Amino acid sequence: MPTYTKFGVLLVAAGLAYACSSAPASTTDQQPHLTAAAAPALPDNPLYNELGLKEAGLAQTIFEYAVTGRRNLGNRHPMLTIADMSQPSTQKRLYVIDLKARKLLFNTYVAHGRNSGGLVPERFSNTPSSWQTSLGFYRTLGTYMGKHGLSLQLKGLEKGFNTNVQDRNIVLHGANYVCEDTVRLKGRLGWSEGCPAVPYALSKPIILAVKDGSCLFVYAPNEDYLKKSVYLNVAKDTL
Repeated sequence: MPTYTKFGVLLVAAGLAYACSSAPASTTDQQPHLTAAAAPALPDNPLYNELGLKEAGLAQTIFEYAVTGRRNLGNRHPMLTIADMSQPSTQKRLYVIDLKARKLLFNTYVAHGRNSGGLVPERFSNTPSSWQTSLGFYRTLGTYMGKHGLSLQLKGLEKGFNTNVQDRNIVLHGANYVCEDTVRLKGRLGWSEGCPAVPYALSKPIILAVKDGSCLFVYAPNEDYLKKSVYLNVAKDTL
């Protein structure tokens, strides 16, 4: 089951219907442009160490990317969420961090789009109906009740990478295919249509923690994105 700190509230998911996507990944998607995550010799980061992110599976380089982008965005919301799509979906690759309290609040599963790949996503898109995950920095908006229950609207902030997410109805929501039962049966999580779907049992506390203006960073070692992301490559005073 997903793990979380005392901030989270244990929600019982008994009785949820089991379901998962079975559509094959598209064979017409563009070829991936992936590169290994940059791994420069970074100085010791006290916050990274304090949060226990290495033990939780998040590389310091990715944490540094997220913090850099958030700073360049001028985002002051205390919550920072990182979806590390370099990891397989069988890993707990979503990290919700309270920077003010210096706590890792949630570390759990998150789905990727069905046309982004099987176990590890390799293809990413900003195109409507692509059913692929969109990379980059997002700002969380308000909540609403939809077919998945409480859901969180997102605004993509990176032109060419995620600015169409609202037109695509890409939101953060709970899903019954994001669970360990799916992993045991299929060897991976179920796929979304591009949404960062999380376990139903944790969707409400996660959404309530990060709503209304926090920063979400969806990462993958995609060469094109890492070269072109404004928020990773341009100093704040030139934005």
